[in-house]
Amino acid sequence: MSSDLLSLRALVMSPDAGLRAHFRDAAPSSAVPLEVVEAPDATTACQCLPSGIDLAYLDAASPPGQLGQVVAAARAAAKPPFTMQLAIGSAAPVFDADGLAGTPSRPEEAKWLLDRSIRVRLPSRVLVVDDSSTMRTIVRKTLAATRFPLDVSEADEGRAALKLVGEEDIQIVFLDYNMQGFNGLEMLAEFKREQPSVTVVMMTSAATDELAEQARALGASFLKKPFFPADIENALSGFYGLRALNPKRA
Repeated sequence: MSSDLLSLRALVMSPDAGLRAHFRDAAPSSAVPLEVVEAPDATTACQCLPSGIDLAYLDAASPPGQLGQVVAAARAAAKPPFTMQLAIGSAAPVFDADGLAGTPSRPEEAKWLLDRSIRVRLPSRVLVVDDSSTMRTIVRKTLAATRFPLDVSEADEGRAALKLVGEEDIQIVFLDYNMQGFNGLEMLAEFKREQPSVTVVMMTSAATDELAEQARALGASFLKKPFFPADIENALSGFYGLRALNPKRA
């Protein structure tokens, strides 16, 4: 994450004072300086938006119609915040916000969500590993078309990629499965052994269910070529602390 960023402002709208307190208590230990603005209802939340909000966490337990009201006001703001609907349970209902996230039940969970979701406002370091320069260019252009800020570097072979990840604070690696000199799964295991915190997305044009399961068992997401910005966003949802993204929000 960039050390140049001074601070972020996060709006938490919920009728539950306890939920708002979880975010308030988590903010001082956030990965970046973060001010939490609390709102018990849509009227208060909409009044806060003109002062500048980067992230908006909206409780799905709010009275009917209030989430839509705040989302609409957020999109009309001079600098629209990234909006997240907070919901309990694993199902992803239809939602108007930009993303769907779990409702924190304690400050530790709120801190985890804050540290993840602030990444939607900070450039994340990405490395594309593929021995084809044409494919690296295609992947780079596809990454540039996503809604997330990504700072992209390239490597044409695995060992150089491992070195870059260790030296340059790479957070996400897009790793081609079919490359000369090594097996993609073996290289994935090397990444996870040497840099366990890195998020790896394996890419291949020869996708099989078995290969996808093996990649996921090693902690990677999986993309079949060709893929599109929406596919990348879905693969990276967890990196941003989200259960799902709104496919209608480009």
